[in-house]
Amino acid sequence: MRRSLAGVALAVTSMVALSFLIPLGALVMSLVKEQSVTAAEQRAAALAPVLTLTTDPSALRESAAGLDAAEHLVIHLPDAQSLGDSQAPVKLLERAQQGRESISQKTPGGWICLQPVVLPGDRVAVIENFVPDEELTRGVKASWAVMLLLAVGLVGGSVLVADRLGAKVVRSSKKLAQASHLLGQGNLDTRVEPMGPKELRDAGVAFNAMAHRMTELLAIERELVADLSHRLRTPLTALHLASERMAGTPESARVEAAVHALESELQAIITTARTPLAVGPMGHGMRSAETNTGRKPTGTGPASECPRSEAAEVVRRRTAFWSVLAEQQNRPCSLDLTQEPTAVSLSDDDIAAVVDALIGNVFSHTPPGTAFGVRVARTAQAVELVVEDSGPGIPEPDRALSRGSSTGSSGLGLDIARRAAAVTGGTMRIAHGPQGGAHITVVFALAPPAPPERGPRGSRRRARWWPRTR
Repeated sequence: MRRSLAGVALAVTSMVALSFLIPLGALVMSLVKEQSVTAAEQRAAALAPVLTLTTDPSALRESAAGLDAAEHLVIHLPDAQSLGDSQAPVKLLERAQQGRESISQKTPGGWICLQPVVLPGDRVAVIENFVPDEELTRGVKASWAVMLLLAVGLVGGSVLVADRLGAKVVRSSKKLAQASHLLGQGNLDTRVEPMGPKELRDAGVAFNAMAHRMTELLAIERELVADLSHRLRTPLTALHLASERMAGTPESARVEAAVHALESELQAIITTARTPLAVGPMGHGMRSAETNTGRKPTGTGPASECPRSEAAEVVRRRTAFWSVLAEQQNRPCSLDLTQEPTAVSLSDDDIAAVVDALIGNVFSHTPPGTAFGVRVARTAQAVELVVEDSGPGIPEPDRALSRGSSTGSSGLGLDIARRAAAVTGGTMRIAHGPQGGAHITVVFALAPPAPPERGPRGSRRRARWWPRTR
């Protein structure tokens, strides 16, 4: 590419230089020639007054020598006497003398100027001034050399500048290409420093944004794999409890071994897929930074496009599922649901994942017989899901929210609940309950009101956003 740019600069600059050099060189030659001829004619015209005053040869020679040191001035007197070495052809002299015509034309070896002078008695003398070819081109070669040197400098400078610019462009392109190859080979930390022309700088910025976005999407994908794998622990727990009820039967040992093997494989999947949180959770794609900071997100699309479900109804269904397992382990289970609407901006599966994660932690980390309770309350602008138990509690609540930090646990359950709350603009709190066990409160912000429906005549019925509080 550098050679191409240098070649283009060389060709363009050479054409421009030649387009100026050729006419300029011809103009210089023409000016020098014109100046020499004009000077010769002026010298001949200056000698004419002297010739009208006297025809004395010595006086005329002295005057001619004063006007032309090169002795190119020749005076042809009427009596055919010539003062000096004449270079004029005989026919031209006769033409100038007889026709009394001033002649200035090219002759072999130079340029001849003939100036007739009418003397007293109607006699005609002719003043001849010969300009040799070397005088017609004096200084032309030097001028051409200077112009050629300037043209060569201009061409060389343009090629050098084009080469430097090309080197900068090539360097930027090579770095961008190398970074693309590294990114394609799996080096997700590859970034480029935007440099070069504006277009390449924009390409570098776009490449960095693409690499960052790709890293985020891969993190979300791995995070989703870990979350989905964690959801499999719910039926796995049911299988484990079923295997315990089969104790003593011939199939119990094999079922128990299969359950343990499945649990080990599931834990390996979660460990492998675990990655730091990049963006929004729960499989809804990217979430804004405002969502992750706990502020209520504002979508750009209509409210009907956002997921929407009744939290209390989903909690009721999932608690009914877990109550069967709780009865088998002699776990007292209580459920308290509000009668007010509890619409939140999550799908049923997402809320079910939160309930399963929280109740599943009770079964996983408390001994059989431990009581637990589930409560759904409604406030002015939020829905609160509370899961508490009478077990040993959580000694380090802040650390429990970090993935993979808990001993013997993947740490995904509480993190799933926390991120689900953050999606709606809510929060999550971990505390000690009245009985000393864990007291986990997940706050979901209420979903925005559904779009108003049109009446039969195109009118809109007002939709009520916030219901009455308790």
